[in-house]
Amino acid sequence: MVDMTAAASITPSLQHIRAFLLDLDGVITPTAELHRHAWAALFTEVFRQYGVAPYEEADYFAYLDGKPRFDAVRDILASRGITLPEGTPEDAPELETVGGLGNRKNSHFARLLDEDGIEAYPGSLDFLRAIADRSIPAAVVTSSRNGKRVLSAAGLGDRFDVIIDGVHAAELGLPGKPAPDTYLQGARELGLDASACAVVEDATSGVAAGRAGKFGAVIGVDRGASHEALEAHGATFVVDDLAELIPGLPQTATEGPNA
Repeated sequence: MVDMTAAASITPSLQHIRAFLLDLDGVITPTAELHRHAWAALFTEVFRQYGVAPYEEADYFAYLDGKPRFDAVRDILASRGITLPEGTPEDAPELETVGGLGNRKNSHFARLLDEDGIEAYPGSLDFLRAIADRSIPAAVVTSSRNGKRVLSAAGLGDRFDVIIDGVHAAELGLPGKPAPDTYLQGARELGLDASACAVVEDATSGVAAGRAGKFGAVIGVDRGASHEALEAHGATFVVDDLAELIPGLPQTATEGPNA
């Protein structure tokens, strides 16, 4: 359980924030673990097939975490000097293309989600309740094309005012994180300037996106990336659990200088 008295003493004020833009995997739900296992299953096999250095856990944070699926495939293949045909986002999972490998990973992820299900982090649920009580709007901004499926599985399908997922971003032609475009779109759909919104991210690529977009705050959530790495990529501050943010919240969505 989070010590709210201690949290209040160390958590900067969020009085100027009128909305929160939250990543999904690793921030609201522990689906980052499912993604991590799915990527490991894929590239353990692929790297063995190509006779290159084996997949390591550090590869997830260096090349995969928080990025759109096909961008992540390109980046980790490049780390081993592997070049494959691009293919298309509709390629069958068995094809040896960027599209095929990305969809093979998604097959692993979907199987894990169906087998294990998902529940939101308790502290994240407490935070979502707290901002709902204050009528502070929230958006989910995720690179995942499974965003709505994950939210539904966690019982949060109707919770958010705006959802920017990998499917919506592709429809709009928006580049993925670390570019700020998806977060800026989330603010735009909430009808707010970036300076009035806080980005909440567990991935260094997402934190970098928040910094690039000049948001009112960029909050890192350490689920394994480390406080130091999140701060180095632009986090205003870093917490271990979203419940730590509750003492610093404004009392209503219209409180503060940006109202």
